[in-house]
Amino acid sequence: MSAAIAVNMKPFLSNEEINAAQESMGVDHSLIEDETYFVIETRLQGGTIMVGCGGWGKRKTLYGGDHTKGRDDTLSDPGVDAARIRAMYTHPDWTRNGIGTLLLNLGEDAAREAGFRRIELGSTVPGEPLYLARGYHEVSRETQIAANGADNVIIKMERPL
Repeated sequence: MSAAIAVNMKPFLSNEEINAAQESMGVDHSLIEDETYFVIETRLQGGTIMVGCGGWGKRKTLYGGDHTKGRDDTLSDPGVDAARIRAMYTHPDWTRNGIGTLLLNLGEDAAREAGFRRIELGSTVPGEPLYLARGYHEVSRETQIAANGADNVIIKMERPL
């Protein structure tokens, strides 16, 4: 996650904006406990390395890590609420190799199997092109002012399953 944040965001955000974005990013243990988080690994030079991670949420929290303010960990109702794509990260050495698409497919398929008919996410500016290409559309855009005074833009996006 740290490498993905530090490197993959540079073409889109200033260093101050990257630091600001970290206030709404990070590990969310509820995804791990709910078994809705995926880790993508590959074999390289005789060892196993992690190249990406991400998942889907069946709770009402749209984005963020354990530390993020405004969490709502109540369970979503598949008949009414949307599932959430959550905490997507690709190692910088593995971008543009289909890792993000694979993670989206895994999350969307699992959410569909759990009965959800709609899925939404809170995207960063760097993530927006992938989600647009995958059929998500913008619902709203929120700019938060981080502790360092920089803008942190979160784009709420959704699509039917």
